[in-house]
Amino acid sequence: MTVLVTGATGNVGRPLVEQLLAAGHRVRALTRDPGRAGLPAGTEVVAGSLTDTESLPAAFAGVGAAHLITFGGRDYAPLTNGAEIVEIARKAGVHRVTVLKGDVAKSPLEEAVEAGGLDWTYLAPVEFMSNTLEWAESVRTEGTVREGFPDAESAMVHDADIAAVAAAALTSDGHAGQEYWLTGPEPLTVPQRVRTISEVLGREVRFVELSTDEVVAGWRAAGFSDDDVRFFLAMRTDPPISGRTVLPTVEEVTGRPARTFAQWMRENAAAFTA
Repeated sequence: MTVLVTGATGNVGRPLVEQLLAAGHRVRALTRDPGRAGLPAGTEVVAGSLTDTESLPAAFAGVGAAHLITFGGRDYAPLTNGAEIVEIARKAGVHRVTVLKGDVAKSPLEEAVEAGGLDWTYLAPVEFMSNTLEWAESVRTEGTVREGFPDAESAMVHDADIAAVAAAALTSDGHAGQEYWLTGPEPLTVPQRVRTISEVLGREVRFVELSTDEVVAGWRAAGFSDDDVRFFLAMRTDPPISGRTVLPTVEEVTGRPARTFAQWMRENAAAFTA
């Protein structure tokens, strides 16, 4: 069986390709720019995008299972062509899909997947550990992390663990109709993450607390809308219990404990080093 991985150069797609290949599966990777993909040898890399419906029949041809994402393009907007994607996949003989959720609410793609009769598994990570890369430049150049809301906790999950759950759902039975909420092994505040960064790098990294007004100003400067800002504030001032509650899902599905933030940091230390 060939497994199609969309978003193949992303934070989940890349480790998913690597894990599927390591397990002996045939992998086709969909990416906008195959020449710059840098995926492992043995990957069948094809040009295309979920936003480009005309590119998909060739991408799905001969595929038995597929990993899908609910957003596309450089603006990460929700896909609007879900029905077309599902119809192409169904006609190609795809019988099993994983869907990486981008929001709590169902996306048009998820609605189409359910209506299309495919065996689906939803992946709902609370927060990617790779979001920490947003601090890399300030850690390299100033030895600081500037953030607000120091008491807010997140049970963030290693990107490779999201990929491992996807790999299991794509290649083994028993996962159809499941929505897997995925967390790491511990809830962490920003200061706790900064201390781990310091320990891994072997040098002091300071946490500089920003006020709410400073954080909001940064979001607005980055171009986020009023609705986005209200959502971000709600997530930080009154975060849902699910975002900070550790779940055993990764270990239950994969048979191995969820990776720690310290492990993620050791794997990515070079990004934080000048």
